[in-house]
Amino acid sequence: MIKFFRQSYAIQYVVIALLAIALWIPAFASGKVHSNLEQPVTPIFNLVNGIVDFSSFAQLLFAFFLLVFETLIINAVLVNNQIVGKVSTMGAFVFVLMMSLTTTQTNFYPFALSSLFILLVIKNLFEAYQHSNPEINLVKVGGFLALASMCYFPAIVLVLWVMIVLPMAKNGSLRLQFVPLFGFLFVYFVYFLGVFFFGDLKSLMQSYVDYFNSINFTVKGFNLKIIILLVVLVQFPFYLIAVRSKISMTFVMLVFAVFLLFIDGNVLMNGLIFIVLSILISYSFSYISNTGWANLFLVFFLIAVFANHYYFKLI
Repeated sequence: MIKFFRQSYAIQYVVIALLAIALWIPAFASGKVHSNLEQPVTPIFNLVNGIVDFSSFAQLLFAFFLLVFETLIINAVLVNNQIVGKVSTMGAFVFVLMMSLTTTQTNFYPFALSSLFILLVIKNLFEAYQHSNPEINLVKVGGFLALASMCYFPAIVLVLWVMIVLPMAKNGSLRLQFVPLFGFLFVYFVYFLGVFFFGDLKSLMQSYVDYFNSINFTVKGFNLKIIILLVVLVQFPFYLIAVRSKISMTFVMLVFAVFLLFIDGNVLMNGLIFIVLSILISYSFSYISNTGWANLFLVFFLIAVFANHYYFKLI
């Protein structure tokens, strides 16, 4: 199975499409969507959700096509940066699986939209590694980070991640290190300026204060967090042998992803961990030489995922 997705032909994309459809059928059949997810600090999610919330089917359909678009982006990013083979659909396969593990994820929620911008952050940061003049890429990194946080506000912690890993992507002057921060602040400046002229800036600022005051860290859902951390530990030997800078940058992101798991709320909706695992697992599967045990594990994992979608619905 692993060798199958190391290739990129029409049949691989058909299989991935069928996998995505099969994982999302229970969501469409139930017609249930999450509610009360809008917050003052998530204006982009609020806007998009307000457009599609006339119908639960429309919300689910939008979320599904959003997943398809994100799948194409991450696969292209991994191929172009040689994290997987030059001709591979491994990234697409793993991403669809990671982002559709349970019925909770087969839905429209803030992180599902935020992940689009997070992938664009990763894309531009990786591209900065290759360019002699990466300023435009770094401005985009900051801008997309701001947009990501306007969908899922905890994504704002990735500003710190970018500042930490930027020297890995591009050695340069201190000025370069602050270019992403400029892009981030510029987007928020434009947003706050618009609210100042056409809305209630004072109420908005109070909403941000209230949000920060309400942030709690919890071990609720600890059993699920343990399962996710075990998956991370299984992959850990591959992280240790990774010498590529882009994998090292992703490994640093893993620290922030684990941190977000413990923010109060549904574990599965704090989904940065699934983007990180998609990259790291795709890398591992692409270069593992003995695929026997890995294939066996993957088969049992797929069976468990489908059983949970169609029968158990434990998480």
